[in-house]
Amino acid sequence: MRMRIAAAVAALALSPVAFADCTVEIEVGDSLSYNTSAIEVPASCENVTVNIKHTGSLPAAAMGHNWVLAADADWQDIANKGAAAGVAGNFLPTGDDRIIAATKLIGGGETDSITFSTATIDAGGSYTFFCSFPGHWSVMKGSFKLV
Repeated sequence: MRMRIAAAVAALALSPVAFADCTVEIEVGDSLSYNTSAIEVPASCENVTVNIKHTGSLPAAAMGHNWVLAADADWQDIANKGAAAGVAGNFLPTGDDRIIAATKLIGGGETDSITFSTATIDAGGSYTFFCSFPGHWSVMKGSFKLV
């Protein structure tokens, strides 16, 4: 019985979450995971707002998380180059125009929000959202699509 429940929960975590009102609510905690691994937003959204909430208790310097969006081809290079920016720079390279959108790095109990235009996002294109904290981005990532 527990195995079936665990499998059902795992399947739900991998299902894309569709956000009809152009606003995405993301939760993170003191672990290396977002509450979703796939986001689908209607192509009719001219702007998208992402609200991120850190439900844990650890500070940003220890277990900080953010939400960053980039094309599939770019996200890993952005994450690698961002390590040098440190906590104060949100672990993102300054002035990198490949970053479509990014929240600031937040710690336990904190929230942040970003609103961005979808004008440069191709419907059906391949985009990745990720946490740029070093080491986190290898597991804290997911797909973003306009549908």
